[in-house]
Amino acid sequence: MKKLLLSFFLIISCVLVRAQQGTPEAATKDETEVAAVVEKLRAAMISGNRSDLESVTSADLTYGHSGGKIQNKAAFIDDITSKRSDFKTIELTKQSVTVQNNVAIVRHVLIADTNDGGKPAHISLGIVLVLKKEKKDWKIIARRAFHVD
Repeated sequence: MKKLLLSFFLIISCVLVRAQQGTPEAATKDETEVAAVVEKLRAAMISGNRSDLESVTSADLTYGHSGGKIQNKAAFIDDITSKRSDFKTIELTKQSVTVQNNVAIVRHVLIADTNDGGKPAHISLGIVLVLKKEKKDWKIIARRAFHVD
């Protein structure tokens, strides 16, 4: 009987400790704003909307492709708007957002259907984005893609 009571109290104690820990904190305002910028980028990469692409990227953008090609802001936007880099669909999974003062790091997996040069392809890439708060807006200052298994 003592073992049964001891087990019962241990289980209740664990439940109470877990309840006091609560649920994970909701996303901060900055994290929500950063996630919105990433979503705007995703949609603009499909649509080719130049003004949206310009609004989410810093003048100092460094855009690294999985094959090693590095572009500045103008070259990146030109490739998307001219459809040389032609995204038909983009899905972002496993996304995490970390904000430290005026810098944010976003990690996710990008799964997309493309049609670059009329050649359909399906890609899956790991992506790391670095954003910086410029005045009141979050801007992407660096992006790096890498192959995932």
